[in-house]
Amino acid sequence: MDSHEQEEGSEQQVVWAVVATGIGPLLLAATADGLVNVVFHATDAVRHRALARLASRLGTEPAEAPGSPLLAEAICQVQAYFAGERRGFELPLDWSLISGFNRQVLRELASGVPYGTVVGYGDLARRVGQPGAAQAVGVAMGANPLPVVVPCHRVVESDGGIGGFGGGLETKRALLALEGVLPEPLF
Repeated sequence: MDSHEQEEGSEQQVVWAVVATGIGPLLLAATADGLVNVVFHATDAVRHRALARLASRLGTEPAEAPGSPLLAEAICQVQAYFAGERRGFELPLDWSLISGFNRQVLRELASGVPYGTVVGYGDLARRVGQPGAAQAVGVAMGANPLPVVVPCHRVVESDGGIGGFGGGLETKRALLALEGVLPEPLF
């Protein structure tokens, strides 16, 4: 049933949980359609802001529900990824927080840039048929509602620079090191 077919007065339920990882706590939020949001550094203040933003965007108050089957599976897969036991995610994704060009770019990233590899902003723009849109790809990465699962950390500058990252450059370096793209930091 899509959102247009929901019964009168019913709301889309949003559930969330926080999982501890090697890069700090991640907030995972899901709807009936799939994982809808991943938020870095999910300390109390960040978590409260993220949940308020989700409530505003999705029209319903998110409920803590780490036992939800989808969240439980997402937590297992995230933990396995950070333990080096998983190279990709097999989760239903709810793309409702992103649309248009940004969604097109993120879908290409999710399906076309595997674990342990990187792609340049310009290369990703070319893959979606917009060869002059490297900066717009950067904007799409910054708008990614599903970081880690949709691996925006794998997008780098063509000159070898690491590029920006909404979770912070230390987090991006840690994710690339986990995937063997960068050496582990010495300190």
